[in-house]
Amino acid sequence: MNSTQSAGSGETGRTWIGKLTLTDFRNYRSATLISTPAPAVLFGANGAGKTNCLEAISLLTAGRGLRSLPFSELARSGGAGGWAVAARVHAGAEEIEIGTGVQVPPGGVPGVRTPRVVRIGGTPAKSSGALARVRMVWLTPAMDSLFTGAASERRRFIDRLTLSLDPAYAGAAAMFDRAMRQRNKALEDMSPPKLLDGIEVQMAEAAAAMAHMRHRAIEALAAGIEAERVRTPDSAFPWAALSLQGQLEAQAGSTPLEEMQRSYASSLAHGRERDQAAGRTLAGPHRSDLEVMHGPKAMPAKMCSTGEQKALLVGLALAQARLVREVSGGIAPLILLDEIAAHLDVERRTALFSSIASLDAQVWMTGTDSAMFAPLQDATAVQFFRVSDGTFAHMDGAESGSNS
Repeated sequence: MNSTQSAGSGETGRTWIGKLTLTDFRNYRSATLISTPAPAVLFGANGAGKTNCLEAISLLTAGRGLRSLPFSELARSGGAGGWAVAARVHAGAEEIEIGTGVQVPPGGVPGVRTPRVVRIGGTPAKSSGALARVRMVWLTPAMDSLFTGAASERRRFIDRLTLSLDPAYAGAAAMFDRAMRQRNKALEDMSPPKLLDGIEVQMAEAAAAMAHMRHRAIEALAAGIEAERVRTPDSAFPWAALSLQGQLEAQAGSTPLEEMQRSYASSLAHGRERDQAAGRTLAGPHRSDLEVMHGPKAMPAKMCSTGEQKALLVGLALAQARLVREVSGGIAPLILLDEIAAHLDVERRTALFSSIASLDAQVWMTGTDSAMFAPLQDATAVQFFRVSDGTFAHMDGAESGSNS
């Protein structure tokens, strides 16, 4: 990994993208964007490629990006089947050259499962987990169903939060997934008990580690929310009360790790017949959930109005960004906010812009109308990019407002 000192003293307190290049990615044939550390607004018509750009940025950190799409679906229609995202990322005082993408080998068939490649400073990395140091927080319209949708959506939120605070989480989660697949296959094949014993020990070790890291993450986020509640009692974004729901998470924080491992391994052993009949493992961190309450109303978030749920979501995203900055030694994460201004009233939009300015972060926002972001210019420097048919054009504030 190549590192150099950032140019300006104010730039070292945030993670920011200096250069982004997209090749055969979604609707981008070849496009390059040069940016400053300031918040950035991507504006343009629906379908121009604004969300696609945010998705490309989200692939610069660990995981599968903000929409978790199959990698084959990220390739440009009509292209060769591969795609690439390259960026110069500044993480505090470090400058990191990142490249990631999928290349269809000679004679290969586009769309067939091909592994994603990650390079850092020109050196191949074993997996996207190596990018966990590039910390990122995002909020998209798809997350509006966080409180009312399936538990899997809330687990993804928990996983992203935990990973943004503890890069080791990626390894524990990957180990658990591998061991669980092995166990499911062993149960299907009616493998000997001794083989299952060994697999279940691996699952238990990874699961207990995941539960402890999740517990610490939620506790830290809850503490941050409470601190902000004291600082800003009249915030436009209501505070949330959070509670992890799960067999292992209920023990985390009060039960020694080794005891959690033994308990879960024992429950797996006793549940083999049940899981064999179901064709899958029915208990573990992959079944956990998160309960969110609207604090001021003492009401489950899923029972709140659409507007109240949106305000809760924004509050959670801002709380996560503040927490990541705290645990990262004062380095603010990259923040991606897709179509954020269109779904907030004027009061909450103004409050959001004020919060963005106070975070001192590079925030990437999208919208069809750049005029919605004009008030942000009163709080901080802003850069505007018009997106059109998979191309970028840098605009100054006045120009963007007059042309939208």
